[in-house]
Amino acid sequence: MVIKGKLIDILAARVYPAEVHIADKKILRVQELDSNQTVPDQYICPGFIDAHVHIESSMLVPSEFARLAVVHGTVATVSDPHEIANVLGMAGVDFMIENGKKTPFHFYFGAPSCVPATAFETAGASLRSDEVDQLLSRPEIKYLSEMMNFPGVLQGDPEVLKKIASSKKYHKPVDGHAPGLRGEEARKYIQAGITTDHECFTAGEALDKLGMGMKILIREGSAARNFEALADLLNEHWENMMLCSDDKHPDSLLSGHINQLCARAVAKNIDPFKVLRAACINPILHYNLDVGRLRPGDSADFILLKDLKNFEVLQTYLQGGLVAENGKTKINSVPHLSNPNQFDCSYTRPEDFVFSARPSDKSIYPYPVIEAYDGQLITGKYNAEIYAKNGVWEADPSRDILKIVVLNRYKKAPVAIAFIKNIGLKSGALASSVAHDSHNIVAVGVSDEALSRAINAVISEKGGISVAGEGMVKKLGLPVAGLMSAKDGYRTAESYTTLDAEAKRMGSRLLSPFMTLSFMALLVIPHLKLSDRGLFDGDQFQIF
Repeated sequence: MVIKGKLIDILAARVYPAEVHIADKKILRVQELDSNQTVPDQYICPGFIDAHVHIESSMLVPSEFARLAVVHGTVATVSDPHEIANVLGMAGVDFMIENGKKTPFHFYFGAPSCVPATAFETAGASLRSDEVDQLLSRPEIKYLSEMMNFPGVLQGDPEVLKKIASSKKYHKPVDGHAPGLRGEEARKYIQAGITTDHECFTAGEALDKLGMGMKILIREGSAARNFEALADLLNEHWENMMLCSDDKHPDSLLSGHINQLCARAVAKNIDPFKVLRAACINPILHYNLDVGRLRPGDSADFILLKDLKNFEVLQTYLQGGLVAENGKTKINSVPHLSNPNQFDCSYTRPEDFVFSARPSDKSIYPYPVIEAYDGQLITGKYNAEIYAKNGVWEADPSRDILKIVVLNRYKKAPVAIAFIKNIGLKSGALASSVAHDSHNIVAVGVSDEALSRAINAVISEKGGISVAGEGMVKKLGLPVAGLMSAKDGYRTAESYTTLDAEAKRMGSRLLSPFMTLSFMALLVIPHLKLSDRGLFDGDQFQIF
């Protein structure tokens, strides 16, 4: 097979007419043509790589994720199976690897470093340092996944240091996760062997870490959006930056992927070669990936682009095979035989969510309230006046102060209850078993009755997301670990879009209400979160 077009040599920063000869799934040769020879008006480019993503957050199993991603020119992901590992441990990691092998797509998985993420929540599994070592010894495991326990690194926690030591033993990089960490603490964290960070939310923080030798990932997902804050750094630091989504819901994946970030960066007048270096080449170099780079002997992984402005993908090739063309996937769904899960949760009643005021409390009580921020994983905390009626604290949708609850989905336990602002619901409730990182059930609502109905809908599916409004309940079942559906990815995206619209119809002003909700139990991101064990102060790193 021969492909003709204008070939993009990213490292040499040049474009020239060429023929790419392909045989046996590999690039046989690349032949530069004379400038006066006519070639099709298309650009031949290495494929895009998402440098850090949790496939589980797409609500699709890897084989379905691939079907949607290739349409946008993505040929590989650096995937952290941390979410399913918190539910199923080693078995969850194995599931992701084996399911990913069923498509021609390049899935590169890491060894989860923080399972469970903290000692202040209930997860379904744990991965000890010896198990992490076993994973890192496997050739298909390319790196140690994000080290979220940066306090453990700074304090020299023995288990944490053993995991980092294992990664060094196998000559594999260690991903970082240190939002807001600056100065000498950041230096100590990096010197321990941490090589990347995707959590920077200001240019100043990113510049500090770049100056200390760390590579910075620009993240733009369904909830956390840091592109605008960091994109201009590509002008000077393109050799040490990558692009990623981190967490991307199915409706967002339908509309675009890394190609969208390339278009936005070029619209900021950033050199396309610098943008493509971050999008296509740097992940290969950093993680030692075997994705093709359009060199003789490489795997025949590449894309055809209409232009270098909008980055419209005409065709995507993986191992020499055409897997997407003109917005349509050519990868078929694969048979799915089982739904590995861990879900032991009884149906709830409205009285389970009653928040009783203590006898000594006044009718008005200053209580710490979680403040959600659209497009960010960090939250605010402040003391709001919570009104008690008949000895019970209640939500106050008129002031946008709603009740948030986390229910242990692995065993019977009391419900953790708190309050949250900026979700915006005027009626009903939302619930989800996608609740980073331990994936208990998180829900937010205006009444105990609505909370119960929404949560029971999730329980009925052994995991999923739901909306409970006046006289209606809508749900999307996610029976694979309570995180993913194995059904057709396009149908899953359609169902998700319906629930997202319902949440907004009931008053939520958030760009992605369910994605934001899923991070309200993520204790490793400050400042105030809720675990199944209670309200958590991320600054003091302790339960209130």
